[in-house]
Formats: sequence, structure tokens, C-alpha cells
Amino acid sequence: MELLLDRLVPRKTTRVVLVDGDETIAHQAAGKLVRLGWLNTSVLAGGTNGWSAAGLETFNGTNVPSKTLGEVIETEKHTPWIDVKELQARVERGDNLVVVDSRSTPEFTNFSLPFAVSAPGAELLLRIGDIAPDPETLVVVNCAGRTRSIVGAQTLIDARIPNRVVSLQNGTMEWLISGRTLSYGRPAPLNEPTVDSLAHAQKLAGELSERAGIRYVSREALLELEAESQQRTLYKFDIRTREEYQAGHLEGWRWAPGGQLVQATDEFLATRHSRIVLADWDGVRAVTTAAWLLQFGAFEVFLFKPDSQAALSTGPESVKILQSRPAAASLRPTQADQLLRNAGAILFDVEKRSSYEKNHILGAHFAVPDRLLEFLPEDKDATIVITSSDGILARVVASELAWLVKRDVRFLTGGTTQWVKDGLPTQTGPTSVLTGEDDQSISPYFFSDLGARNAGFRKYLNWELGLVEQLERDGSKDFRLIPS
Repeated sequence: MELLLDRLVPRKTTRVVLVDGDETIAHQAAGKLVRLGWLNTSVLAGGTNGWSAAGLETFNGTNVPSKTLGEVIETEKHTPWIDVKELQARVERGDNLVVVDSRSTPEFTNFSLPFAVSAPGAELLLRIGDIAPDPETLVVVNCAGRTRSIVGAQTLIDARIPNRVVSLQNGTMEWLISGRTLSYGRPAPLNEPTVDSLAHAQKLAGELSERAGIRYVSREALLELEAESQQRTLYKFDIRTREEYQAGHLEGWRWAPGGQLVQATDEFLATRHSRIVLADWDGVRAVTTAAWLLQFGAFEVFLFKPDSQAALSTGPESVKILQSRPAAASLRPTQADQLLRNAGAILFDVEKRSSYEKNHILGAHFAVPDRLLEFLPEDKDATIVITSSDGILARVVASELAWLVKRDVRFLTGGTTQWVKDGLPTQTGPTSVLTGEDDQSISPYFFSDLGARNAGFRKYLNWELGLVEQLERDGSKDFRLIPS
């Protein structure tokens, strides 16, 4: 909460309702929120169990609003698809087609279809003119599962590009289930669009904007929205690539790549019926992103065109770290290494088990933060050192733990990243994993057993396919799709 709350709920007077399973931890979290200044905080009586006992619908899984939108799109707009068998046959025949992967570039580099090209969701319309200049080329949009395939394909269909467009049914999951193989480590360059393809994309985006009813705000109108942000929540996002954002962005604007803003909306936008302003730098990417955000039905969405002479900030997005307890002391990697060698400290990595198993500090233990108390050493004089990837989460966890146990608890300055930079020893594998990732969903892609992996894929795909039926039982009427 210390890392996320300021960005997810920027207005402190927002009504916040905290939910857990049965009220066992929500009150502790509510106390933290109140200490941090979010005073309009409540706890849901009975938690999720109470909600379910009242006959109300509950959901599982991650990014549920976005996943549900994808299924609603395919159901209501009949987004066309192609299965893996037909795609393989077309590729082997040498058909006139192109496969575009609409996931983020790091995901593409991690694994991809051998013949796919990378074009993250918000980049699709901007770049498709150069990727598929022949209007007779079949465009196949894929992702790891279903959502971004469907949303990406429907983005191009709604924009009315001349090509026939389909989604790859069940994405790379189905590709692997069928016994086919993926490529790993491929680069994902995003070349700048040519003048002609940019102009055509801007024309199509402009027409889509009119059909969707997207509104632009002037500088003066934006200032009014900012002045009202203590009465109604305002989010301001730059949806370009990480490199473009870091090269120069409007001061105070957050970074959220457009495809991820649609794919994982709940990770960026917590406040329902808030206002969202997207910076429109090229007349294409922000437009298609805004069109989808409008169709969620839970936000008021605007576009803002930055002035060509506007002052810009550089570098990554600034993250505010809130402090709910007195700050813990820090420890440099070389000092921590010496303590560990002399058995004067115990080191806990508290971020992600998957990252820990790929590479972690020699002698570290992995545990989720809320279970650290179970594993503290009996020796009260031992220093407890907390690390995370960059040390930011470790700082928060160390502060809370130090307040609870009144012992010498430190966080590792710069985290595991700085430890590696300093050339200190690391190791791989599940050595000293003390807990599972209680607050993380483990993707079947990480399963080493192929049978378990494929069963996990099938379970996940069936979950996605069942979301529309769940939505009907829930009775939500938020989604408002643009008519075909």
C-alpha cells in the first residue's frame, strides 16, 4: 500500500472499501490507510465470504475487468478468429499473412510465435500500415491467451483498416497445448512509422474518435480539471513506449503503455467514475486507448494534445514512497555481505518467488512479507536484512517489521540489483524458499511439468470463457461497446 496507494487513489478523500476473506486482516490495513491520511476508509463486513454468503457474485483471477471486456467484445461484436491448426497450414503454404503479437515488448522477447512480429496493443494501428502495406494481407493478432488478441484485432477492425483481421484463438497457450514450439529471446524493435502510414493511421484514428465520442481538452480546460481533482479523482497518463516517455514527458504525468492500460486497467485505475486524461502525441495511440477506456463505462475519458514547446521532464516515472511507520535503517551490499559471512545477519528476499529462483543473493531466504515473523532467528542480536529487486519494497517491509519486533531490521540499499552490480555472489534455484507466493498468481508458463502446464492453460482459458456468464449473474451494466 505504501508504494501503490498514492498512484491508485490519488485523492485522499476518496471513499475506500477494504476487502479480505473474512475481516482478519482488513482492519489492520484500514489502520494503515488512516495513518497515511486516507480517512474515508471502510471495511466490508464479513469480507469476500460475507459477500458470497449474501448471494452475490465473486470472481477469481487477475485483471478481471479487462479480461471480461475482451470476452464481451468477442461475444457482442463477433470478433473473427483463426485456430492454431489453420494458422500453421497457412504459414506452411506461404499464404499472404502477417502475425502481430500485441503483448508488451518484454513479453514478446521472453517468448513468441516463431514468425510473429511485435506490435503492442496501443501501437497496432500506428504501425500496421508498415507491417502489412498490402490490403490483401491477412492480419492475425495474437497474445499469450485471449484478451489482447481479441482487443487488438477489434481495434484494427473498429478503425476500419482495409485488411481482413482475425485473432488467434487462445493465443500461444493453444499453440503449446497442440504440441508446437515457441521462440525465445527474439528482439522486438519498434521502427518509426513512415510518413504515409502515419498520415493514414491518423485519418483512421480521427474517424474512430468521432464515432466513439472522444473529447479533447484545451490547456485551460485541463487546468480546471486539475483544480477539481480534490473533488473528483483525476488520472493523467502518457501511453507511449517506455523509451519515449523517459526521453521527455509532461511533468507529473504517469507512464502507462496503452496496451497495458487496457489489458490491466485495475493496476492503474482504482477509482470508479474518475476522470482520465491521456496525452496525445501522435494522433493515433492515445485515441485507440481512450476508445477502449470509454467502453469500460466506468470512467470519463479525455485527450490532451501537448504543446510542441511544452517543458518536459526526463527519466522514469517518479514513485512516491509513503511511510506508515518510522523509517528503517539501510545497509549497503558490501556491509551486508560481510555480516552474512560472519553469521551476524539473516537476509530475506520479499518480492517475487519467480525472480528469486532465477537469481538471488547467496544465502538469502524467500518469504512473502506478511509471514516474516514465522522465520525470524531466535538470536535477538542478529541483524535482519530485507531485500527486493531495487530496494524500494524492502524499505517499506523493513520499516513495518522493525516497528513490530523492535529489533535491528535493515533494508538493502539498491536491493538485489545493486548487489549484482557490486559483483557480490548470487545463486539460482528454489534454495531456501520458505513460503509460496501467497499474493501472487503463478502462470502455467512457469510449470516445468508439461501435463500440469497444459492443464493450467486449459483451466485458465475456460475461466476466461466463463467471464461473460459471470458478468450476467453479477448484473453489471458498465460496458458500453462502440457499435460495429
